[in-house]
Amino acid sequence: MASRGSFSSKIGFIAAAAGSAVGLGNIWRFPYEAGENGGAAFLLIYLICIFLIGFPVMVGEISIGRSTQLNAFGAYKQLGGKKWGYLGYWGILSAIMFLSVYNVVAGWAFAYFIQMVDGKIMHITDFGTHFSEQISDVSDLFFYSLGFMFLTAFIVARGIKKGVESASKILMPALFIMLLALIAYSFTLDNALEGIEYYLIPDLSKINLETVYNALGQAFFSLSLGMAALITYGSYMGKQENIVNSAAWVTSADTAVAFLAGLLIFPLVFSQGISPSEGPGLVFVVLPGIFASLGAIGPWVGAVFFLLLCFAALTSTISLLEIPVTYLVDEKGYSRIKVVIVTSIIIFIVGIPSMLSQGAVDFFTNFTFYEGKVKTIFDVVFDIFSDVGLPLGGFLMSIFIVKRWKINNFHEELAKGNPSYKGSFMEKYLKFSISYFAPIFLGAIFVLTVLQKFFGIKLI
Repeated sequence: MASRGSFSSKIGFIAAAAGSAVGLGNIWRFPYEAGENGGAAFLLIYLICIFLIGFPVMVGEISIGRSTQLNAFGAYKQLGGKKWGYLGYWGILSAIMFLSVYNVVAGWAFAYFIQMVDGKIMHITDFGTHFSEQISDVSDLFFYSLGFMFLTAFIVARGIKKGVESASKILMPALFIMLLALIAYSFTLDNALEGIEYYLIPDLSKINLETVYNALGQAFFSLSLGMAALITYGSYMGKQENIVNSAAWVTSADTAVAFLAGLLIFPLVFSQGISPSEGPGLVFVVLPGIFASLGAIGPWVGAVFFLLLCFAALTSTISLLEIPVTYLVDEKGYSRIKVVIVTSIIIFIVGIPSMLSQGAVDFFTNFTFYEGKVKTIFDVVFDIFSDVGLPLGGFLMSIFIVKRWKINNFHEELAKGNPSYKGSFMEKYLKFSISYFAPIFLGAIFVLTVLQKFFGIKLI
């Protein structure tokens, strides 16, 4: 087996794992989900879902990886037998497919960063049309996405310490600094207080089953759970490290970025009198218009924001690429550099239909029909491997821990590096959550999503 390497310290693991969790889900998806679901009401339920279900599932994934020091397939196979190894294969496949579309969106963010820097954004009058034209014209986006994949591959090829860990230690602090600087500026704008109130003062009447459903889905998406990323990173974690403590830091860092993203975006939105429920176009349609309206400083504020978005995307693309790379290094004994090159090329090629599905090629744009509307191939990949695949992966992982690995072995792993764990409240809490909360709620999310998306049955 080729040398795997490991994280050099607890800080290195936390930076990398937090980077895996922090991504477009925090800065792109979280604000528009909050805007569509009542602002502070959604934030409240989201935080509850993070700590009741997200955190325990994260602990579960890391413990499986750390216990075996193997990739997702190898870990499930060693602890549960060959049949459970297929759950690892599902996580690896999900990472490959998810990265293929994630890299496309990262290319969009990179394109907007360039347009902010060169001032092109100031001459646009219709940002909705501009966004549609931008993502349908692949002549530039091809190279933006290719550049993003190249940078991801370069970092992963350098290994865990010199690549993944070193990059995360730079990117994560830089991300927080940019976020805080932009928030400080957004607070100076007219009507910013209205945005803060919308985001921080909950209207409990807006909480319903749909809010809970969306919040739990966002929590799982945001933490990068259910597709083997944290099993993979956990496999590089030292036996002396405290898994529970590290997972708590990772969860807190990820939640902080999502929270701060809302604290940035809602004052910006309300300063221009725009509805917060603008949906997925909030970042790529609404915000550029806001930046353009800020005068001379607008392009610079916008440039920092989209650089922030690029950094967040990069920390996630690194972890997604690491999943299949670790599998091939562990199971096949191939050299890391060769694996990274071949895997990156394959994933980029797999993502080309998604890139072409935004209007460039009709076949990929009008690929199929379900959920009452035409779906692009980009939508199909995202629906299967994210909205459906992530809760399925988390549900099956919790079943695996309870029924196959056994909860006592799970606790034994968590006690390593954490001598006060046995008999603690945390032990009881994690046992209850992994045994009941996680499988019940994630199983329900999986079933409801499948029924709604593919059979047109909406129960909530």
